[in-house]
Amino acid sequence: MGISNLMLLLCFIAIGIGIPSFHADAAAEGGRWQSNYRKVIDVEGGPESVVWIVQLSDLHFSVHHPDRALDFKRIVGPTLSFINPSLVLITGDLTDGKSKDLLTMKQNEEEWLEYQNVMEDVIKKSRLDKSIFFDLRGNHDNFGVPVIGGSFDFFSKYSINAQLGRNKNINSVTLQTGEKKHLFVGFDSTMAVGLRGPTNLFGHPTDELLAELDKELSQWDSQSTEPVTKISFGHFPLSFSSQSNSGKSLGDIFLQNSLSAYICGHLHTRFGKNLKRHHQLTHHFLSKFFQFNVHQDSYDSILNCSTDTKEFWEWEMGDWRKSRAMRILAIDRGHVSYVDIDFKLGGKKTIIVPTFPLDSRFMSTSSTHRNYRCQKINFLSYETVRALVFSASPIVSVVARIYDSSPGVLSLIFEASMKLVENSSRGDLYVAPWNYKAFEDPSPDRFWLQIEATDIMRRSSLTDLRPFSINSLNAKLSWTWREFLVMGCQWAALYYPLLWSTLYFMLTILLIPKAVLIFSKKQFTYLNFVADKGFINCIGWLLQELCKVPIVWFGILIYLFYLITFPWFIGRVFTDGKDKGYMTYMGWVVKSIDQKGKHEYIGSPDIMVTVLSHIFYVVLPSLLVTIALAAEKSIYREYFLSLSGKKVDDYDQEQSTSLVNDQGSEKSRSYIGKRYIRKVLLVVILTICWKHFMNCKALLKAYEMNPLIHFPGYSFTIPLLLAYAFYKTRKV
Repeated sequence: MGISNLMLLLCFIAIGIGIPSFHADAAAEGGRWQSNYRKVIDVEGGPESVVWIVQLSDLHFSVHHPDRALDFKRIVGPTLSFINPSLVLITGDLTDGKSKDLLTMKQNEEEWLEYQNVMEDVIKKSRLDKSIFFDLRGNHDNFGVPVIGGSFDFFSKYSINAQLGRNKNINSVTLQTGEKKHLFVGFDSTMAVGLRGPTNLFGHPTDELLAELDKELSQWDSQSTEPVTKISFGHFPLSFSSQSNSGKSLGDIFLQNSLSAYICGHLHTRFGKNLKRHHQLTHHFLSKFFQFNVHQDSYDSILNCSTDTKEFWEWEMGDWRKSRAMRILAIDRGHVSYVDIDFKLGGKKTIIVPTFPLDSRFMSTSSTHRNYRCQKINFLSYETVRALVFSASPIVSVVARIYDSSPGVLSLIFEASMKLVENSSRGDLYVAPWNYKAFEDPSPDRFWLQIEATDIMRRSSLTDLRPFSINSLNAKLSWTWREFLVMGCQWAALYYPLLWSTLYFMLTILLIPKAVLIFSKKQFTYLNFVADKGFINCIGWLLQELCKVPIVWFGILIYLFYLITFPWFIGRVFTDGKDKGYMTYMGWVVKSIDQKGKHEYIGSPDIMVTVLSHIFYVVLPSLLVTIALAAEKSIYREYFLSLSGKKVDDYDQEQSTSLVNDQGSEKSRSYIGKRYIRKVLLVVILTICWKHFMNCKALLKAYEMNPLIHFPGYSFTIPLLLAYAFYKTRKV
């Protein structure tokens, strides 16, 4: 994902310039929208009731980190050989596309050659058919690619999809076992015009892509008598996917097509291990911007068996880059489950995937809960505990254990040997009969499942303990604040509200006190505040002090209007470095590949990593610290005048001298006299300037710019204003 520039997450929190428009969505229509790839695979062999696939993501093969590709070659091929999946999905960021200092982000053909060679080796060692491998673009695979199919679009040359002629934006595969169908639909939502990073961070599904995706997901709706399990896979989480021009989103398409799960990558495990999200159809206004926990809503207390719940799970899987992660996803009689495997310590000899009962934290759904209560499910699928066991060595025993947590400690209440299902030619499915009704409970996390497998070498492998709920209640799980910021916030929807509210706040700070000074007799001073320590007096005094440093006040005001109305900088946005574009708060404006027009305002909301970082970490703190400098000068001035015995304005000698006593203890007066507050503010100024310098350094490296030529206003205005403010407030 390259999220290091994401201002450690707020800050991917947080719009102009009128030129005739050539929108990025229009560019997508030219070369990317043809008929999509569609295939049906008859899965042969047993167990017939289960299919499983492997997902890998965010490989980030890099010329600067050869260990990523070496570990992939060493571990993945042999592991796939004994897992024997029906599909292998690689969901983006195949290569890194970054310089050694991480600041320049564009395509590197050497990394793509390495990816091609490693994948050929993995396919050979796995003994799997190459046609079951599907790879997707991630944002790193699109850094600096001006046009799909062009000379710098190495994905279209070296990827598995490209080698097999799967060069469309959407690929769908149906795994068919008997009468059951399992539909997998992958899509590429990267920018049609790929900018260099860091302003290439979001998925950009167009209206055309969403229409095609809807068509692929509904392809079996009128043809299959059995329910179809639908899985979609892509690179970007929905929190990092923008809406189309018409306001539609990927979530809208998934909900209306009864998707079971959307699996993706992009975020990496650095933000947390609970990057999972349960989506339900809701009309709450805030749902456009936030979801505060893994589960969106509680189940309705009133049971309605006649209505269907529109919902789906979103499961981000982590990364190979640092976490060496692999996911096995299984569909067992309609029940979708997964296990994420960590290969940081090397390969695994045995891997266990429990397929039933499901983990109540990440896999339970309200529709299954409703169907269970309404007796609308096939209870035959509830009569056994089931698990897939993959091993490089023969397995001699598999044991299922269930623990009861209600006493306050885990108490073993069920233990049974699991038997291998006959006709397990594709993989080993183990089952153990049980009385599932004995485990019905209003608590979704009372009972915990663990499965142990022992191979012929007496090596034992244990699954993690996982809670389950037979009646499909979900165990509530809260995100950490970092997990919430990357999964629970819809950044595309939040960008403009955060940006404009902050700009309006700063303009209010500047303009209202100035208007009061000009048009009102009411004056707010430090002496007023000392006499009447009210909130209004405090705020009025602080804000009016800045107005008394006119060059700084006008400088900040002009700078804010500059940020709103003019380009911030001019830089090279493509890999070849030939063509330049300019960036505003609304996006980049660059020439089209044929030089006949312009792509206007592409890279929005991706530019928020630059825009909001500058606003929140540089501009706003600079405004606040200049206010503090002016206020500190005012305090020191009154302190100095009171000691010297001079009168100030309409205050007599007695009032001025009494100020010394009002300013507190001897220690407090010492702080004022030695101007310690000013020294602290100097440290704050230096910190702001350091942050601004690091931002400028990153930008000039990313887009090959000269600060004197390509972004002088952005580079020098704030440091100069801070320096002048500090100089101007040095004396009484």
